[in-house]
Amino acid sequence: FMQLYMSGIATKLQHLREKSKGIGTNSHAGKYLNQDFEELRRSCLERGQLFEDDCFEALPSSLGFNELGPNSSKVRGVTWTRPTELCRNPKFISEDATRTDICQGALGDCWLLAAIASLTLNKQVLSRVVPHGQSFTENYAGIFHFQFWQFGDWIDVVVDDRLPTRDRKLLFVHSAEGSEFWSALLEKAYAKINGCYEALSGGSTIEGFEDFTGGIAERHELARPDPHLFKIIQKALKRGSLLGCSIDVRLGSSITTVVAMFEVFVSHYLFFCCRSPVYLVKTIRNPWGQVEWTGAWSDNSHEWRSVSSEDRERLTNRSEDGEFWMSFSDFLREYSQLEICNLTPDSLTDDEYQKWAETEFEETWRRGVSAGGCRNYPDTFWTNPQFVIKLDEVDDDPNDGEEEGCTVIVGLMQKNKRHRRKVGEDMETIGFAIYDYSGKTQVHLKKDFFLYNRAAARSETFINLRELCNRFCLPPGEYLIVPSTFEPNKNGDFYVRVFSEKQADFQYAAKIYNDISDKFKKLFGQLAGEDVEISTYELQRILNRVVMKKDIKTSGFSLATCRNMINLLDKDGTGKLGLVEFKILWTKIEKFMDLFKSRDVDQSGCMSSSEMRVAVEDAGFSLNNSLHQIIVARYSETNLTIDFDNFVGCLIRLETLFNTFEELDKDGSGTIELNFMEWLNVTML
Repeated sequence: FMQLYMSGIATKLQHLREKSKGIGTNSHAGKYLNQDFEELRRSCLERGQLFEDDCFEALPSSLGFNELGPNSSKVRGVTWTRPTELCRNPKFISEDATRTDICQGALGDCWLLAAIASLTLNKQVLSRVVPHGQSFTENYAGIFHFQFWQFGDWIDVVVDDRLPTRDRKLLFVHSAEGSEFWSALLEKAYAKINGCYEALSGGSTIEGFEDFTGGIAERHELARPDPHLFKIIQKALKRGSLLGCSIDVRLGSSITTVVAMFEVFVSHYLFFCCRSPVYLVKTIRNPWGQVEWTGAWSDNSHEWRSVSSEDRERLTNRSEDGEFWMSFSDFLREYSQLEICNLTPDSLTDDEYQKWAETEFEETWRRGVSAGGCRNYPDTFWTNPQFVIKLDEVDDDPNDGEEEGCTVIVGLMQKNKRHRRKVGEDMETIGFAIYDYSGKTQVHLKKDFFLYNRAAARSETFINLRELCNRFCLPPGEYLIVPSTFEPNKNGDFYVRVFSEKQADFQYAAKIYNDISDKFKKLFGQLAGEDVEISTYELQRILNRVVMKKDIKTSGFSLATCRNMINLLDKDGTGKLGLVEFKILWTKIEKFMDLFKSRDVDQSGCMSSSEMRVAVEDAGFSLNNSLHQIIVARYSETNLTIDFDNFVGCLIRLETLFNTFEELDKDGSGTIELNFMEWLNVTML
């Protein structure tokens, strides 16, 4: 267990180093599974062989695990075939690729299909996902690649072009004419990062929107629309956002894309001098839809006669092209949901678009450490990760009738859950709360704060989706964001994003610090031997004798803990403690005993992992969640309790590491450099 934690820490540190070098951006995407497209293609061309991907093989396991599992009747007769074997002149992607070229297959991923189709409406976004220079002619080697956003990073995903077919027809996404293959290959790459094709069955267009853009998506229920929804949509379009609306699947699935909104003035026939505003929405029907809107404001409807000739000529389109206008009121009545994907600043190069400011952070929930559950569990809720956001500047154009405020979109996303469907895992139920943090001096707020303070805002609900996202307008100030699962002790990795109209400061609600007492206790003369120094064995005997008299239920200190104590304070390298050194140690031991007794209320001789967290911070160490996870993994029993020996051993170890770092950080920069042997010496302390 401890090895897994340490491996995770090393991976996290490596990830942070890569991000500092720009790896993970769309222009410098990370290589998924360390597969380099250029190197693999070059190798295949030199050998004269077509690429076969050993990381996502042409096997039944790549299709699915249940309905598309190896023994399922649905996969009988499936063969993996290259496009060059399916048609005479296969094309990768046409310059005039359109949404109507894309058709759904035998997989329940219409949500993904709608997101893929929307790519064709924005060539800039399309080029970020589908890199240029790929074809079935020039440098063809049976290998293609695509780029997806995954939890804060862009990754480059390589696939071979063996596609699942039955009776020489593609089983899943395909082009209408049958000779264009970019969408089928993109679907395969997306299946690869999610484990298999079946993992894509069932989902929300929001997922596709976000993974193709890196944006943050919000969902609006049109039966209960935000009173300022029309303005929200207008702002979204000005920011280049992708907008998709859908009809409830129980009423017949339909997904369309919103591309424009206008206000037109309508003349009244009885009172020609009177003109009133009407809000119009322009949408594009889904690529597999059969009909478009024929109601008010549709093509050739009489409503267009009541607007000016300039507006009529500018807005109407008389062709059966799937694009249509409708009034905003009809839009709210006919559709069930609106999804808005707000794009990141780096994805918009055109200066005509306004841009969001973005802040983000990754963290984890860990059982017994930082998975505190929701507010229904006050004893542990405070242990959840906490983040502070500072909002200084109000919006430029507040909504009508509202006071000035700061618009923020907060998204909480759980990571890698779709990929883990193959091993029986599913989404956790997640949510978040936001508290006024202004004027707080504590670093990580404790239980009492949450008992006596109401949330300033919160997610609309707790729900088992990949991401929960809500829009808020808050007064300027500092706010604490607390993400959580609904129930405590649910392990998971998550990712928090905040989009704000103006730049916001975002940080951990934790800061490492140290505060150590130097009080003197006159015990040394009675306890030291003839050499006037205390060895490891003498220290163990002395401390155990004293501790047994202090009403602490314990079997005593281990030699390992006593050795760590001496390592901390042995300044002259004798392996023993002198007078001054023992003074410091005894002060610490008394403090540790008081701390332990205050937390071990039932005098069981153990404390829970959440009590340990409080005790560690009371001892002068405020740590991040990763370090608390390591403490639980290293020092707790299987039932997540910590005894006195492990409690003291943990605190001594922490102080040793703090002191070592401070000694090596000569210039106070907060950074040190170690070679391999130095690193080993530090970690072996």
